[in-house]
Amino acid sequence: MTAVIDESARSSGRWAAPPRPVWEEPPSRAGLAGKALVLGLACLGILFPLWIVVVTSLSSRRTIDEAGGLVMIPRDITFVAYQELLSGGQVTRAAVISVVVTAVGTLFSMAVSVLCAYGLSRSGSLGHRWILMLLLATMFFSAGLIPTYLLVQSLGLTDSYLALVLPSAVSVFNILVLRGFFMNISQELIDSARIDGAGDIRILWQIVMPLSRAVIAVITLFYAVGYWSAWFNASLYLNDQDMLPLQNVMIQLVQKQEAPVGLGQAIKTGQLSGLAVQMAVMVMALLPVAVLSPFVQKHFKKGMLTGAVKG
Repeated sequence: MTAVIDESARSSGRWAAPPRPVWEEPPSRAGLAGKALVLGLACLGILFPLWIVVVTSLSSRRTIDEAGGLVMIPRDITFVAYQELLSGGQVTRAAVISVVVTAVGTLFSMAVSVLCAYGLSRSGSLGHRWILMLLLATMFFSAGLIPTYLLVQSLGLTDSYLALVLPSAVSVFNILVLRGFFMNISQELIDSARIDGAGDIRILWQIVMPLSRAVIAVITLFYAVGYWSAWFNASLYLNDQDMLPLQNVMIQLVQKQEAPVGLGQAIKTGQLSGLAVQMAVMVMALLPVAVLSPFVQKHFKKGMLTGAVKG
């Protein structure tokens, strides 16, 4: 009887569906236009400064002098600044140092983080609960800069490239993200591998890591960007100018107005514009991150959310 009444009310137009929340309603044209405008302005605010940096680095000294500084409209494009920077001077050496430190540091950090996260994700591992609590404590309590410097100095790591890797080799946050992802892997799959005679190393290498490519790609990007952008450890532990990575050379060039070795005479004689050299070094520092990020972008959402949401 109730169904007949509901059907008659629906057919007569007196019945109405319960209202839905605002966020479930389809966006209007005005809403879509507003979102497009906001996103467009955000992209413009990001890309326009980058455009100015790139154009200025490719401009001649005359173009920069006529513009009074930064150049927005490209004219007289030249690659002289990049040719001089990559001709084997201090900037070239610093770029090679940054690449090597980033590659070695990322591999070392990923090896330690993956092994630690896998051990903490297995409930039967020895002392995993106490180790987890100890790691969590380091996120809230730190010894400070002075004890860290004294420790590095006592280990004889000053003026050593190990000082650029070891003090920041492990991130507890990254370990927790990896651990959350590893815990979501089916325990039945791991148990079946153990029945077939596989050990922990083989399970980690052939089962866990292939199933965790998304989160591993994201954490690798985090570590790589951290090592590539790091400058504080080098300024603290390195006294030899020939050992400085690219970021520290860029700081000397942009903030302290110190020309890299081999370019000072070219800037003084007017062959090069100091501003073009500064912008070229900035482009070189930004280029690796800009190139690698799109390849990891597709894994970013899955890698961050799958390990954070359990169930």
